[in-house]
Amino acid sequence: MAKLQYSRDELMADHAYASPHEEVGYKLHGGFDAKGEYISPRTLNRWPAVSAWQKQLTGRGWPLIDATTQLLKRGHYPNIEQQKVLLGQGLGETFWNSLTITGIIEARGQALCMFEAPDFQQIIVDDISNTCTGHLHKGLLYAHGIDEGGDPKVPNGPGAHDQMWFAARDLVFGKGRYPIPEVPDSISRPDSGTRLMPQIPAGFEQLIVLLMNVLMIEVRAEAGFSFNCALLRDKATFTDKRDAAELAATMIERIRTDEAIHVAYLQTMVSEMRSFTFKTVDGGTIAGKDLIDPVWDGMVKWHGVTQADLSREQSQKEIHARIAKLDNGAQVLKAYENADDLVKAA
Repeated sequence: MAKLQYSRDELMADHAYASPHEEVGYKLHGGFDAKGEYISPRTLNRWPAVSAWQKQLTGRGWPLIDATTQLLKRGHYPNIEQQKVLLGQGLGETFWNSLTITGIIEARGQALCMFEAPDFQQIIVDDISNTCTGHLHKGLLYAHGIDEGGDPKVPNGPGAHDQMWFAARDLVFGKGRYPIPEVPDSISRPDSGTRLMPQIPAGFEQLIVLLMNVLMIEVRAEAGFSFNCALLRDKATFTDKRDAAELAATMIERIRTDEAIHVAYLQTMVSEMRSFTFKTVDGGTIAGKDLIDPVWDGMVKWHGVTQADLSREQSQKEIHARIAKLDNGAQVLKAYENADDLVKAA
């Protein structure tokens, strides 16, 4: 039978790397095996654990929720052809900003290291000792935080995803090409102040909603990985830096490899919670699917539609303003708009 219970040390364990992960002056997490294949940090036992928890859940008749990019109902904006128009006109700031903002937001993920996850066994009727949910406070959140922004307990430790994004950016643009852009305070669904799960204590609700937000951010990130790698590997872009662009895409693929475990454990957690019976604050109980599903559906809609529409509107204004400063701005704007997926579909 597959192992289902893990200690904190086990969930934080690394593989024995044959060589370290170092690129363009950055010392980074993870490493390479003897064949030169990249291996994500702290996945020696995290992957076997998550795989075993998923198999156990589906064996009980509960499917995993969809956590693929099929949840996203809007395409990337600007799309690849539009970015190529911008890059061809020397307007790299949009892509620079995207890579920079992603790195800065990744760094914020380190906050998961500081989050004191409550023991969900306190409010769940079922025994959760052999589940992903039962291990949230046993290193899963801390490992996730380190992956994103580095270990706060090791200030000079290996760089994490934030540094990997900056390394990819610097490869194709060089350091300091443009000013650091304004970064959103949050890319999570805004908290309206309304309780979404008043049936359970607020602290537990807060963590569930936080991790649902994080899962959808990871789903959006997966779409971003595909977009960024396709753009960097398009031979019509960065024609004078093709080797650097290929390496930048490889850097992003390594981040993508790292992020897969985040999607997997969060998907498992939300799916498990649907299967549990929760104790309510009034002394009763509620089926997990009745507690979880309405909130998850709202989270998917916000990230998959609402946020994408808001982001498109803001980005469009900024990009149009940059194009307008060109001597041939009208011509470039026409080419840019003609490449818009919505315009082409109309």
